[in-house]
Amino acid sequence: MYQLDSICAKETHEPRTTAPHVLPIYATSSFVFESIDQGIDIFSNIESGHAYSRYANPTVDAVAAKIAQLESYGLDIEADAVLTSSGMSAISSLMLGVLKTGDKVLSQGNLYGGTTELLNAILQPLGIQTIYTDLKDLQEVEAYLKNDPAIKLLYCETPANPTLACVDLQALADLAHQYGALAAIDNTFATPMLQQPFAFGIDFIVHSTTKYLNGHGNSIAGAVVGRDKKMLREQVWRAMKLGGTNCSPFEAWLTHNGMKTMALRMERHCSNALALAEMLEKHPAVGKVNYPGLLSHPDHELAKRQMRGFGGMLSFELTGGMQAGLNCMNRLKLATLAPTLGDVDTLVLHPASSSHLRVPKAVREENGITDGMIRVSVGIENPKDILADFEQALAV
Repeated sequence: MYQLDSICAKETHEPRTTAPHVLPIYATSSFVFESIDQGIDIFSNIESGHAYSRYANPTVDAVAAKIAQLESYGLDIEADAVLTSSGMSAISSLMLGVLKTGDKVLSQGNLYGGTTELLNAILQPLGIQTIYTDLKDLQEVEAYLKNDPAIKLLYCETPANPTLACVDLQALADLAHQYGALAAIDNTFATPMLQQPFAFGIDFIVHSTTKYLNGHGNSIAGAVVGRDKKMLREQVWRAMKLGGTNCSPFEAWLTHNGMKTMALRMERHCSNALALAEMLEKHPAVGKVNYPGLLSHPDHELAKRQMRGFGGMLSFELTGGMQAGLNCMNRLKLATLAPTLGDVDTLVLHPASSSHLRVPKAVREENGITDGMIRVSVGIENPKDILADFEQALAV
Protein backbone atom coordinates (compact mmCIF):
# COMPACT_ATOMS: atom_id res chain seq x y z
CA MET A 1 0.00 0.00 0.00
CA TYR A 2 1.35 3.44 -0.94
CA GLN A 3 1.75 6.26 1.54
CA LEU A 4 -0.93 8.99 1.67
CA ASP A 5 1.06 11.60 -0.22
CA SER A 6 1.92 9.11 -2.96
CA ILE A 7 -1.77 8.26 -3.38
CA CYS A 8 -2.50 11.99 -3.82
CA ALA A 9 0.11 12.34 -6.56
CA LYS A 10 -0.68 9.12 -8.41
CA GLU A 11 -3.21 9.06 -11.27
CA THR A 12 -6.43 7.28 -10.30
CA HIS A 13 -7.86 4.18 -11.93
CA GLU A 14 -10.45 4.85 -14.64
CA PRO A 15 -13.62 3.05 -13.50
CA ARG A 16 -15.40 3.11 -16.89
CA THR A 17 -17.03 -0.22 -17.78
CA THR A 18 -19.01 0.71 -20.90
CA ALA A 19 -18.34 2.98 -23.84
CA PRO A 20 -19.40 6.64 -23.52
CA HIS A 21 -22.16 7.82 -25.85
CA VAL A 22 -20.41 11.18 -26.43
CA LEU A 23 -16.77 11.52 -27.44
CA PRO A 24 -14.68 12.15 -24.27
CA ILE A 25 -12.14 14.93 -23.94
CA TYR A 26 -8.73 13.33 -23.49
CA ALA A 27 -7.20 16.18 -21.51
CA THR A 28 -3.81 14.59 -21.11
CA SER A 29 -0.41 15.67 -22.33
CA SER A 30 0.98 12.14 -22.50
CA PHE A 31 -0.02 8.49 -22.56
CA VAL A 32 1.22 5.53 -20.51
CA PHE A 33 3.10 2.61 -22.07
CA GLU A 34 2.52 -0.92 -20.87
CA SER A 35 6.26 -1.51 -21.16
CA ILE A 36 9.35 0.29 -22.38
CA ASP A 37 9.32 -2.06 -25.36
CA GLN A 38 5.89 -0.76 -26.34
CA GLY A 39 7.12 2.81 -25.98
CA ILE A 40 10.06 2.12 -28.26
CA ASP A 41 7.80 0.47 -30.84
CA ILE A 42 5.36 3.40 -30.83
CA PHE A 43 8.11 6.01 -31.22
CA SER A 44 9.69 3.87 -33.96
CA ASN A 45 6.35 3.52 -35.80
CA ILE A 46 6.51 -0.26 -35.45
CA GLU A 47 3.30 -0.15 -33.43
CA SER A 48 0.58 2.47 -33.70
CA GLY A 49 -0.39 4.18 -30.48
CA HIS A 50 -0.58 7.46 -28.61
CA ALA A 51 2.47 8.86 -26.87
CA TYR A 52 2.22 12.64 -26.58
CA SER A 53 -0.76 14.86 -27.41
CA ARG A 54 1.24 17.18 -29.66
CA TYR A 55 1.72 14.16 -31.93
CA ALA A 56 -1.77 12.67 -31.63
CA ASN A 57 -4.68 12.55 -29.21
CA PRO A 58 -7.76 10.28 -29.28
CA THR A 59 -10.24 13.18 -29.17
CA VAL A 60 -8.41 15.09 -31.88
CA ASP A 61 -7.91 11.99 -34.02
CA ALA A 62 -11.61 11.09 -33.86
CA VAL A 63 -12.67 14.55 -35.05
CA ALA A 64 -10.02 14.61 -37.79
CA ALA A 65 -11.28 11.25 -39.04
CA LYS A 66 -14.85 12.56 -39.15
CA ILE A 67 -13.84 15.61 -41.23
CA ALA A 68 -11.89 13.35 -43.61
CA GLN A 69 -14.95 11.11 -43.90
CA LEU A 70 -17.16 14.08 -44.77
CA GLU A 71 -14.77 15.41 -47.43
CA SER A 72 -14.39 11.98 -49.08
CA TYR A 73 -18.03 10.88 -48.77
CA GLY A 74 -19.18 8.90 -51.79
CA LEU A 75 -15.74 9.02 -53.41
CA ASP A 76 -13.43 6.09 -54.05
CA ILE A 77 -10.63 7.47 -51.89
CA GLU A 78 -9.48 7.09 -48.29
CA ALA A 79 -8.69 10.61 -47.18
CA ASP A 80 -6.89 11.50 -43.96
CA ALA A 81 -6.87 14.70 -41.92
CA VAL A 82 -4.75 16.60 -39.42
CA LEU A 83 -6.34 19.04 -36.98
CA THR A 84 -4.47 22.20 -36.10
CA SER A 85 -4.81 25.11 -33.70
CA SER A 86 -6.51 27.45 -36.23
CA GLY A 87 -7.37 27.87 -39.88
CA MET A 88 -4.20 29.89 -40.40
CA SER A 89 -2.05 27.18 -38.79
CA ALA A 90 -3.72 24.67 -41.12
CA ILE A 91 -2.62 26.75 -44.11
CA SER A 92 0.89 27.31 -42.76
CA SER A 93 1.30 23.61 -41.85
CA LEU A 94 0.26 22.64 -45.37
CA MET A 95 2.58 25.17 -47.01
CA LEU A 96 5.59 24.34 -44.83
CA GLY A 97 4.91 20.64 -45.21
CA VAL A 98 4.81 20.44 -49.00
CA LEU A 99 7.02 23.38 -50.04
CA LYS A 100 10.71 24.22 -49.70
CA THR A 101 12.94 27.17 -50.47
CA GLY A 102 12.87 27.88 -54.20
CA ASP A 103 9.37 26.54 -54.69
CA LYS A 104 6.55 28.81 -55.83
CA VAL A 105 2.81 29.04 -55.19
CA LEU A 106 0.32 30.04 -57.88
CA SER A 107 -2.75 31.69 -56.39
CA GLN A 108 -5.44 34.34 -56.78
CA GLY A 109 -5.44 37.96 -55.66
CA ASN A 110 -8.84 37.79 -53.96
CA LEU A 111 -7.80 35.52 -51.09
CA TYR A 112 -8.61 35.97 -47.42
CA GLY A 113 -6.35 38.78 -46.22
CA GLY A 114 -4.62 36.66 -43.59
CA THR A 115 -3.64 34.10 -46.22
CA THR A 116 -2.23 36.80 -48.48
CA GLU A 117 -0.23 38.23 -45.57
CA LEU A 118 1.10 34.76 -44.67
CA LEU A 119 2.27 34.21 -48.24
CA ASN A 120 3.87 37.64 -48.53
CA ALA A 121 5.23 38.33 -45.05
CA ILE A 122 6.23 34.86 -43.84
CA LEU A 123 6.76 32.50 -46.78
CA GLN A 124 8.35 34.95 -49.23
CA PRO A 125 11.28 35.79 -46.87
CA LEU A 126 11.83 32.02 -46.58
CA GLY A 127 12.32 31.84 -50.33
CA ILE A 128 8.83 30.60 -51.23
CA GLN A 129 7.39 33.09 -53.70
CA THR A 130 3.72 33.47 -54.60
CA ILE A 131 2.54 34.40 -58.08
CA TYR A 132 -0.91 36.00 -58.13
CA THR A 133 -3.04 35.68 -61.22
CA ASP A 134 -6.65 35.40 -62.34
CA LEU A 135 -7.37 31.72 -61.81
CA LYS A 136 -10.43 32.05 -64.04
CA ASP A 137 -8.10 32.66 -66.98
CA LEU A 138 -7.10 29.06 -67.64
CA GLN A 139 -4.79 29.99 -70.52
CA GLU A 140 -2.82 32.27 -68.24
CA VAL A 141 -2.78 29.62 -65.49
CA GLU A 142 -1.41 27.05 -67.93
CA ALA A 143 1.20 29.50 -69.20
CA TYR A 144 2.52 30.09 -65.69
CA LEU A 145 2.61 26.36 -64.91
CA LYS A 146 4.20 25.46 -68.22
CA ASN A 147 6.89 28.12 -68.12
CA ASP A 148 7.81 27.93 -64.44
CA PRO A 149 8.54 24.42 -63.11
CA ALA A 150 9.25 25.96 -59.68
CA ILE A 151 5.47 26.26 -59.15
CA LYS A 152 4.73 23.32 -56.88
CA LEU A 153 1.36 24.32 -55.44
CA LEU A 154 -1.78 25.87 -56.90
CA TYR A 155 -3.80 27.33 -54.04
CA CYS A 156 -7.34 28.68 -54.34
CA GLU A 157 -10.53 29.73 -52.59
CA THR A 158 -13.93 29.11 -54.12
CA PRO A 159 -16.15 30.87 -53.27
CA ALA A 160 -13.52 33.48 -52.46
CA ASN A 161 -13.45 35.64 -49.34
CA PRO A 162 -15.06 38.20 -49.54
CA THR A 163 -15.96 38.59 -53.24
CA LEU A 164 -17.66 35.17 -53.54
CA ALA A 165 -15.97 34.69 -56.92
CA CYS A 166 -15.69 31.04 -57.99
CA VAL A 167 -13.03 29.14 -59.94
CA ASP A 168 -13.17 25.86 -61.86
CA LEU A 169 -11.75 23.22 -59.54
CA GLN A 170 -11.59 20.41 -62.10
CA ALA A 171 -9.79 22.51 -64.69
CA LEU A 172 -7.31 23.91 -62.15
CA ALA A 173 -6.53 20.51 -60.62
CA ASP A 174 -6.01 19.00 -64.08
CA LEU A 175 -3.62 21.78 -65.10
CA ALA A 176 -1.69 21.59 -61.83
CA HIS A 177 -1.21 17.84 -62.18
CA GLN A 178 -0.30 18.11 -65.86
CA TYR A 179 2.69 20.25 -64.90
CA GLY A 180 3.72 18.43 -61.72
CA ALA A 181 2.12 20.69 -59.11
CA LEU A 182 -0.27 19.98 -56.26
CA ALA A 183 -3.67 21.62 -55.99
CA ALA A 184 -5.15 22.86 -52.70
CA ILE A 185 -8.27 24.76 -51.69
CA ASP A 186 -9.64 26.57 -48.67
CA ASN A 187 -13.12 25.02 -48.41
CA THR A 188 -14.19 26.97 -45.31
CA PHE A 189 -17.00 28.91 -46.99
CA ALA A 190 -18.61 25.89 -48.64
CA THR A 191 -17.94 23.04 -46.17
CA PRO A 192 -18.12 19.42 -47.38
CA MET A 193 -21.90 19.70 -47.14
CA LEU A 194 -21.93 21.96 -50.19
CA GLN A 195 -18.69 21.20 -52.04
CA GLN A 196 -16.33 18.21 -52.16
CA PRO A 197 -13.11 19.34 -53.87
CA PHE A 198 -11.67 15.81 -53.91
CA ALA A 199 -14.33 14.95 -56.49
CA PHE A 200 -12.60 17.39 -58.86
CA GLY A 201 -9.05 16.13 -58.29
CA ILE A 202 -7.91 18.58 -55.59
CA ASP A 203 -5.08 17.14 -53.44
CA PHE A 204 -5.46 19.08 -50.19
CA ILE A 205 -8.37 20.82 -48.49
CA VAL A 206 -7.97 23.26 -45.60
CA HIS A 207 -10.64 24.50 -43.21
CA SER A 208 -10.92 27.05 -40.51
CA THR A 209 -13.14 24.75 -38.45
CA THR A 210 -13.77 27.83 -36.30
CA LYS A 211 -16.38 28.76 -38.87
CA TYR A 212 -19.15 26.56 -40.30
CA LEU A 213 -17.87 23.17 -39.11
CA ASN A 214 -18.13 24.32 -35.50
CA GLY A 215 -20.80 26.90 -36.20
CA HIS A 216 -21.17 28.31 -32.70
CA GLY A 217 -18.27 30.75 -32.33
CA ASN A 218 -16.80 29.03 -29.28
CA SER A 219 -13.72 27.31 -30.70
CA ILE A 220 -10.70 28.12 -32.83
CA ALA A 221 -9.19 25.25 -34.81
CA GLY A 222 -8.25 24.19 -38.33
CA ALA A 223 -7.92 21.13 -40.50
CA VAL A 224 -5.85 19.90 -43.43
CA VAL A 225 -7.42 17.01 -45.35
CA GLY A 226 -5.41 15.06 -47.91
CA ARG A 227 -6.35 12.45 -50.48
CA ASP A 228 -2.79 11.03 -50.30
CA LYS A 229 -2.57 9.67 -46.75
CA LYS A 230 1.16 9.00 -47.04
CA MET A 231 1.96 12.57 -48.09
CA LEU A 232 -0.33 13.99 -45.42
CA ARG A 233 1.30 11.93 -42.66
CA GLU A 234 4.91 12.27 -43.78
CA GLN A 235 4.86 15.95 -44.72
CA VAL A 236 1.88 17.87 -43.33
CA TRP A 237 1.59 15.98 -40.02
CA ARG A 238 5.35 16.37 -39.50
CA ALA A 239 5.10 20.13 -40.08
CA MET A 240 2.24 20.29 -37.59
CA LYS A 241 4.10 18.18 -35.01
CA LEU A 242 7.39 20.06 -35.22
CA GLY A 243 5.77 23.46 -35.62
CA GLY A 244 3.60 22.79 -32.57
CA THR A 245 0.40 23.80 -34.36
CA ASN A 246 -1.62 20.88 -32.97
CA CYS A 247 -5.27 21.25 -32.02
CA SER A 248 -6.18 20.96 -28.35
CA PRO A 249 -8.59 18.17 -27.32
CA PHE A 250 -11.11 20.69 -25.96
CA GLU A 251 -11.20 22.69 -29.22
CA ALA A 252 -11.58 19.44 -31.18
CA TRP A 253 -14.42 18.35 -28.88
CA LEU A 254 -16.27 21.64 -29.38
CA THR A 255 -15.82 21.28 -33.14
CA HIS A 256 -17.22 17.75 -32.99
CA ASN A 257 -20.30 18.91 -31.09
CA GLY A 258 -20.89 21.65 -33.66
CA MET A 259 -20.57 19.31 -36.63
CA LYS A 260 -23.52 17.26 -35.40
CA THR A 261 -25.90 19.99 -36.58
CA MET A 262 -23.93 21.13 -39.63
CA ALA A 263 -26.26 19.54 -42.20
CA LEU A 264 -29.28 21.31 -40.73
CA ARG A 265 -27.45 24.58 -40.22
CA MET A 266 -26.12 24.75 -43.77
CA GLU A 267 -29.59 24.29 -45.24
CA ARG A 268 -30.85 27.30 -43.27
CA HIS A 269 -27.72 29.37 -43.94
CA CYS A 270 -28.20 28.81 -47.68
CA SER A 271 -31.90 29.62 -47.80
CA ASN A 272 -31.53 32.71 -45.62
CA ALA A 273 -28.56 34.00 -47.63
CA LEU A 274 -30.44 33.62 -50.90
CA ALA A 275 -33.44 35.48 -49.47
CA LEU A 276 -31.24 38.34 -48.25
CA ALA A 277 -29.28 38.47 -51.51
CA GLU A 278 -32.48 38.71 -53.55
CA MET A 279 -33.82 41.47 -51.30
CA LEU A 280 -30.57 43.45 -51.47
CA GLU A 281 -30.34 43.09 -55.24
CA LYS A 282 -33.73 44.77 -55.61
CA HIS A 283 -33.07 47.55 -53.09
CA PRO A 284 -32.49 50.99 -54.68
CA ALA A 285 -29.68 51.84 -52.22
CA VAL A 286 -27.63 48.77 -53.20
CA GLY A 287 -25.31 48.98 -56.16
CA LYS A 288 -23.94 45.42 -56.24
CA VAL A 289 -24.55 42.06 -54.54
CA ASN A 290 -22.03 39.20 -54.61
CA TYR A 291 -23.76 35.86 -54.04
CA PRO A 292 -23.23 32.83 -56.33
CA GLY A 293 -26.86 31.79 -55.88
CA LEU A 294 -28.06 34.83 -57.82
CA LEU A 295 -28.62 34.39 -61.55
CA SER A 296 -26.82 37.71 -62.02
CA HIS A 297 -23.60 36.40 -60.41
CA PRO A 298 -20.97 35.88 -63.15
CA ASP A 299 -20.02 32.47 -61.71
CA HIS A 300 -23.54 31.22 -61.04
CA GLU A 301 -23.42 28.36 -63.55
CA LEU A 302 -19.98 27.24 -62.39
CA ALA A 303 -21.07 27.30 -58.76
CA LYS A 304 -24.18 25.31 -59.67
CA ARG A 305 -21.98 22.63 -61.30
CA GLN A 306 -19.55 22.14 -58.43
CA MET A 307 -21.63 23.02 -55.37
CA ARG A 308 -24.77 21.46 -53.84
CA GLY A 309 -25.80 24.81 -52.37
CA PHE A 310 -24.53 28.38 -52.54
CA GLY A 311 -23.62 28.92 -48.91
CA GLY A 312 -24.35 31.48 -46.23
CA MET A 313 -21.86 34.17 -47.25
CA LEU A 314 -22.52 37.25 -49.35
CA SER A 315 -21.12 40.73 -49.82
CA PHE A 316 -22.62 43.92 -51.18
CA GLU A 317 -21.92 47.58 -51.88
CA LEU A 318 -24.18 50.60 -51.53
CA THR A 319 -24.58 53.23 -54.22
CA GLY A 320 -23.60 55.85 -51.62
CA GLY A 321 -20.11 54.38 -51.24
CA MET A 322 -18.06 53.61 -48.15
CA GLN A 323 -19.68 56.03 -45.71
CA ALA A 324 -23.16 54.86 -46.65
CA GLY A 325 -22.01 51.29 -46.02
CA LEU A 326 -20.57 52.12 -42.61
CA ASN A 327 -23.73 54.00 -41.66
CA CYS A 328 -25.79 50.98 -42.67
CA MET A 329 -23.65 48.67 -40.52
CA ASN A 330 -24.04 50.95 -37.49
CA ARG A 331 -27.82 50.92 -37.87
CA LEU A 332 -28.13 47.12 -37.82
CA LYS A 333 -29.82 45.77 -34.68
CA LEU A 334 -30.25 42.02 -35.11
CA ALA A 335 -26.99 41.46 -36.99
CA THR A 336 -23.74 41.65 -35.03
CA LEU A 337 -20.54 43.46 -36.02
CA ALA A 338 -17.89 40.77 -35.50
CA PRO A 339 -14.67 39.75 -37.31
CA THR A 340 -15.62 36.14 -38.01
CA LEU A 341 -18.14 34.10 -39.97
CA GLY A 342 -20.08 30.85 -39.93
CA ASP A 343 -21.82 31.30 -36.57
CA VAL A 344 -25.51 30.59 -36.12
CA ASP A 345 -26.28 34.31 -35.88
CA THR A 346 -25.87 36.89 -38.63
CA LEU A 347 -22.49 38.65 -38.59
CA VAL A 348 -21.36 41.69 -40.55
CA LEU A 349 -17.81 42.81 -41.34
CA HIS A 350 -16.09 45.61 -43.27
CA PRO A 351 -13.21 43.82 -45.09
CA ALA A 352 -11.17 46.93 -45.99
CA SER A 353 -10.75 47.90 -42.33
CA SER A 354 -10.43 44.42 -40.81
CA SER A 355 -9.87 41.10 -42.61
CA HIS A 356 -8.10 42.76 -45.57
CA LEU A 357 -6.59 45.75 -43.78
CA ARG A 358 -3.02 44.72 -44.56
CA VAL A 359 -3.65 43.98 -48.22
CA PRO A 360 -2.53 47.01 -50.28
CA LYS A 361 -5.49 49.08 -51.45
CA ALA A 362 -4.52 48.79 -55.10
CA VAL A 363 -4.42 44.98 -54.83
CA ARG A 364 -7.75 44.93 -53.02
CA GLU A 365 -9.50 47.11 -55.56
CA GLU A 366 -8.00 45.23 -58.49
CA ASN A 367 -9.67 42.12 -57.10
CA GLY A 368 -13.02 43.68 -56.34
CA ILE A 369 -12.52 44.24 -52.61
CA THR A 370 -13.53 47.89 -52.43
CA ASP A 371 -13.61 50.26 -49.47
CA GLY A 372 -17.40 50.20 -49.59
CA MET A 373 -17.84 46.43 -49.53
CA ILE A 374 -19.81 44.88 -46.65
CA ARG A 375 -19.47 41.13 -45.95
CA VAL A 376 -22.38 39.29 -44.38
CA SER A 377 -22.31 35.86 -42.77
CA VAL A 378 -26.04 35.13 -42.87
CA GLY A 379 -27.24 33.26 -39.79
CA ILE A 380 -30.03 30.80 -39.13
CA GLU A 381 -32.44 33.26 -37.48
CA ASN A 382 -35.95 33.64 -38.83
CA PRO A 383 -35.53 35.07 -42.35
CA LYS A 384 -38.23 37.69 -41.74
CA ASP A 385 -36.16 39.15 -38.90
CA ILE A 386 -32.97 39.20 -40.98
CA LEU A 387 -34.64 40.94 -43.93
CA ALA A 388 -36.39 43.45 -41.67
CA ASP A 389 -33.10 44.33 -39.98
CA PHE A 390 -31.34 45.11 -43.27
CA GLU A 391 -34.36 46.95 -44.63
CA GLN A 392 -34.45 49.30 -41.65
CA ALA A 393 -30.67 49.78 -41.78
CA LEU A 394 -30.84 50.70 -45.47
CA ALA A 395 -33.71 53.13 -45.03
CA VAL A 396 -32.57 56.70 -45.62
